[in-house]
Amino acid sequence: MATNQDLDFTYTSIDKIFRLSFGEMADYSGARFDGDFSMTVEEGQRKKHQFIAESLYIKKDSKVLDMACGWGPFLNYLKQIEAKGIGVTLSKGQAAACVKNGLKVEIKDCRTITPDMFGKFDAVTCIGGLEHFCSVEEYKAGKQDEVYSNFFKTVSNLLPPKGRFYMQTMVFTKTTPSIDKMTVDADKNSVEYALALMIKQFPGSWLPYSEDQVIKNAAPYMKLISKSSGRLDYIQTIKCWRKKFRKFNLYKYLLYASLIPKYLFNKEFRHQVAIFRISPNKICFESETMDHYRLVFEKI
Repeated sequence: MATNQDLDFTYTSIDKIFRLSFGEMADYSGARFDGDFSMTVEEGQRKKHQFIAESLYIKKDSKVLDMACGWGPFLNYLKQIEAKGIGVTLSKGQAAACVKNGLKVEIKDCRTITPDMFGKFDAVTCIGGLEHFCSVEEYKAGKQDEVYSNFFKTVSNLLPPKGRFYMQTMVFTKTTPSIDKMTVDADKNSVEYALALMIKQFPGSWLPYSEDQVIKNAAPYMKLISKSSGRLDYIQTIKCWRKKFRKFNLYKYLLYASLIPKYLFNKEFRHQVAIFRISPNKICFESETMDHYRLVFEKI
C-alpha cells in the first residue's frame, strides 16, 4: 500500500495549491454528471454525495466511516445532513486541513481499522482510496487479490448485517499495456508515457484490473447492489479541475514559482509534477486504457 510518505508527496505537497484552486473542502475525485455536462463540477460532486447517502441509507444520526477521506468533502456533506461522520487518511496535510475545518479525521491506515477503534458503523465509504491500496511491488509479487480481499474483510467487520459500503475507483482495462511498457522514455503522446507519469505521480499505488477483480474479492463478504461507469464523468471532472488549477491567484502562483528551482534541477520531480502540464488520467480515460467504477455493496 502507498505509505504516509507516498501520499504526503501526492496530496500534502499540493495541499495549499489545491485549496486555493478548489476551496477548503472540495472533492478531489470524479463527480457525477450522468451525462449533463452543463452542470458545474460542484453540482456534480453534490449529486455524487446525494447518491452515496441514498444508496447507503444514510440519514440523520447515522454513523459513517469515510476511508481515504481527502480534504473532507463527503464528511462535510454528512455534517450538513446531520449524520455522524468520521474520516481517516494517511496524508498529514489533508488531516490537518480537515481538523482545522471542524471535521473529525485521524491519520490511520484503512487496512488496520478494527471495531475496537471506533466501534461499528451504519455505513462505510471509500471514494478513490482503493487506487492506493496495492503497490507496484505487491502487484508484481502476485498479491493484488490478497490485498483487496483483506480490505473487504476489514470493511465487513466494521458493518452490521446488511450494512452498506460505497466505493469508487479507477481501474485498468483489457487494453492497458503491460507494466514493462510503461516508461517515461515512451513516445510523449502515448498511453504508455501517460501511465508512466501516473506511477510517478502516485508512488506506491497500482490500480485493479477491471471492476470484476474488485467484485470478485468482495464476494466472500459482500454482495454487489449496483455498479456504474463514471469514465465520461471523470473526463469532464478533470476538464473542470484544470481550469481551476490555472485560474489566477497571486499566492497560488507564488507557490507555483517556489517549485521552479526543484523543477529545473530534479528530473524525477519534473515527472511527478507533469500533471500541471498534461493530464495522464484524462488521456487514459479518453483512450479507454482506464475506466472508473462506482460500486455499492451490502454485507452478507
